[in-house]
Amino acid sequence: MKLRKVTAAASVALALAVTATACGGDDSDGDKGSSGGKKITIGIKFDQPGIGQKTPDGKYTGFDVDVATYVAKQLGYSAGNIEWKEAKSADRETMLQRGDVDFIAASYSINDERAAKVDFAGPYLLAHQDVLIRANDNTIKDPKDLNNKKLCSVTGSTSAQNVKDELAPKAQLQEYGGYSECLTGVENKAIDALTTDDSILAGYASQAEFKGKFKLGGFKMTNENYGIGVKKGSDLKAKINTALEKMVSDGSWDKAVKANFGPANYKNEPAPKIGNIVK
Repeated sequence: MKLRKVTAAASVALALAVTATACGGDDSDGDKGSSGGKKITIGIKFDQPGIGQKTPDGKYTGFDVDVATYVAKQLGYSAGNIEWKEAKSADRETMLQRGDVDFIAASYSINDERAAKVDFAGPYLLAHQDVLIRANDNTIKDPKDLNNKKLCSVTGSTSAQNVKDELAPKAQLQEYGGYSECLTGVENKAIDALTTDDSILAGYASQAEFKGKFKLGGFKMTNENYGIGVKKGSDLKAKINTALEKMVSDGSWDKAVKANFGPANYKNEPAPKIGNIVK
């Protein structure tokens, strides 16, 4: 409503000011979220069950989602004020540098190359490269048993090549378009094993349609320290670290691990200490 003249009664102006304050004060950020508060934008994976997944009904599930939601709450944002954005592996640093997201929790392993471009809070999970095999397959008990076996990973991943280079030079590498395709291949015996981070493998194996069909090898071939990425120099790093420490201390971290990975009998490492990067 536009006031015609400054000569309007002072009492009316005062009433308007009081009403604005009672309704939440400054609305310069516009209507953001159901509660009218500011939103926080978080990058996650949309296609990794158990880690970060956007379900057909538009919901977001997974360990990273649970961690990010907890952190956001500690920063003062309700679940309804979170805006989720897909953070594909190749786009993560760029998204943070451009300010597309406030932080990223997306199976984001901390390494020197990435740490030169962005900052990391955490780590909040220590994962390892492993293999997923059929539950009744007792022929693969050690990485060297992958020699002469058909080993699958997704196109663009270096996981299978790492195994061939370092552990099983006679492994027969197979590249599929996605992890689900690899899983189908393992289930149908077209593939002997699928390799990537054990947390990702556990997430897939925990899905209802796969329960009881697969098992993890438990080989711990590499160390993958999952961190929460923030823009270089952001003061969010310290605040997120505080939130992660609280998540561990109040039991919420253990609860999230069991909820997302438990059905696959995932033998997770204890919650890592903030700043402790296991090489």
